[in-house]
Amino acid sequence: MVMSEEKVIYKYRDIYEQLEHTGDVYIKAYGRDLVSLLENSGIALFDTMVNIDRVECRVEKTINVEGFDLENLLYRWLEELLLLYYSENLVCSKVVVEELKISRVNGELAYYLKGLACCEKFNSEKHEPRVEVKSPTYSLMRIVKTEGAWVAYFVLDI
Repeated sequence: MVMSEEKVIYKYRDIYEQLEHTGDVYIKAYGRDLVSLLENSGIALFDTMVNIDRVECRVEKTINVEGFDLENLLYRWLEELLLLYYSENLVCSKVVVEELKISRVNGELAYYLKGLACCEKFNSEKHEPRVEVKSPTYSLMRIVKTEGAWVAYFVLDI
């Protein structure tokens, strides 16, 4: 089986890349561990929407999410971060995972994340709008542990 080569169309530092996709935004995020992978995935979300280098940390928001597996946790994390934009008109330049717990509840694994988002009210003149993200999706979503790093792939519906 021949694997198709990933075509990178945009790269932001060593945090994430946008890969070629027919109609949406396909993200490949990196992290040295699971915590930094989740943080960098959140940065990729906001950097897709605005120039995050121009976003200042003026408002801090706490985010709590639970998931039934890592992909579900990532999806819910991105969904809650995006909700900051749609409900409070906030864009974020930094997200920090303060707590990540994996536990067994009634024989099933449960995933919990508590994070902090550093945000600012969206200003189209300051933040250079890019594309409007409607939602994260499960399309092509996967989280992979490689030698020395974690990688997450996911599609943002635009």
